[in-house]
Amino acid sequence: MRVQLLALYQQRIYRFLGRHDGKAAHVLRAVPSWLRGEAHANITAGRDVFSLVHPVKKHVPFRVGPPQPAGALLGYYREAQRRFHVSWAVLAAVNYVESKFGRTRSNSYAGAQGPMQFIASTWDAYGLGGDVRDPHDAILGAANYLHASGAPQSYRYALYAYNHAWPYVNAVLLYADQMRGDIRDFYEYYNWQVFVLRPSGDQRLTGPGL
Repeated sequence: MRVQLLALYQQRIYRFLGRHDGKAAHVLRAVPSWLRGEAHANITAGRDVFSLVHPVKKHVPFRVGPPQPAGALLGYYREAQRRFHVSWAVLAAVNYVESKFGRTRSNSYAGAQGPMQFIASTWDAYGLGGDVRDPHDAILGAANYLHASGAPQSYRYALYAYNHAWPYVNAVLLYADQMRGDIRDFYEYYNWQVFVLRPSGDQRLTGPGL
């Protein structure tokens, strides 16, 4: 619980800085040099994600639930990497951005489903006959799709095929680079929670105290 709480404090800081460029610049000048690269990556990735997000009205419901254990997910990413030669860290970053590692259970506005957010036609083509809502099957399906779309030769274009938005691509690669460089960053992101942006501001849906 203490790790979750500390991760939540960290996440709140980065969410704030990702939306306030002036404050972010001041903080980046003030943080110690050993932290500056990680802080810059998280702030930039957050800014990219926020550029794609619009406030959701209060009456729109969101279904959430607990993710699978971090160790289990890490095993799935590595299995997918061995089979499809797609970086485990890229798969983890997609899983994080798309559903906070499976915490978000609602379909997207476009009808995408599951922890890796597939639309039905793409899942039919690349899902390997699995269950789109099963984390293991979804991660393997995502690796299959990314590989067919150009990974590992070009992660940028493979991720653009996955989600046609360059800020999305940039954010995924920034998070992936952090996790690839230090496995502890995977556990850091794993303990970040689900927030939804309402017209009145952030609403937290998972995590300590809920």
